[in-house]
Amino acid sequence: MAPVQSRAEAEERVSLTAPDGVTVYGAAWRAKAGAPWILAFHQAGSSHGEYDPLAPAFVQAGYSVLAIDQRSGGSLYGVNETVTSLGASGTYEVAMGDLEAALAWARKEAGGAPVIAMGSSYSAALVFLLAAKHPDEIQGVLSFSPGEYLSDRHAVHNAIAKVTVPVYLTEGAGEEGDVTSIFDAAASTKKEHYKPGNLGIHGASTLRADKNPAGAQKNMDHVLAFLRAAFPPQ
Repeated sequence: MAPVQSRAEAEERVSLTAPDGVTVYGAAWRAKAGAPWILAFHQAGSSHGEYDPLAPAFVQAGYSVLAIDQRSGGSLYGVNETVTSLGASGTYEVAMGDLEAALAWARKEAGGAPVIAMGSSYSAALVFLLAAKHPDEIQGVLSFSPGEYLSDRHAVHNAIAKVTVPVYLTEGAGEEGDVTSIFDAAASTKKEHYKPGNLGIHGASTLRADKNPAGAQKNMDHVLAFLRAAFPPQ
């Protein structure tokens, strides 16, 4: 496998339109035609750049990737163009419209191939709300450091109780209790709770070699094993 930290040469800049008319910026990396799509959503204060060094590993494994700049974000891992265009970062909840836009875009691009929602920190919570709302449009969920981060402190537990597609959850140090509680509430019969121990850090950054040099490759290998089992690439 290519090093996790390598960048994709075929990054495609995209712009989407959210249901409320806001322009959402991001990037796509394409595997071959018919590949499953991963919708990659970033953590608080971040941007789609969180996934710049990770997308090549997914593409090499046979999965296309769309990563967006949600309107709740910032300059971690690079400029968040959506926040910049709006002039300020919004609430976690308002970013749901951006996830909706990503799902609509990917479903058209996927042409019937599976669409998998991947969240990091606050978006690891939102992906369950998205999957519960669109049970026939999202075929899997990858959730990195989920928690009850929203104003409704039961929203994630309530949503995951309706999610029956394959679910993968993992955590950083000290997060096992929260993640275990959410995992136990999942309706899915194909669910996995990966506990990386001291090799895990918060959010999808656990897969980045620059943030987690001791554990990034092991954690990425584990995610890819789950994906291959649940959604074999074409």
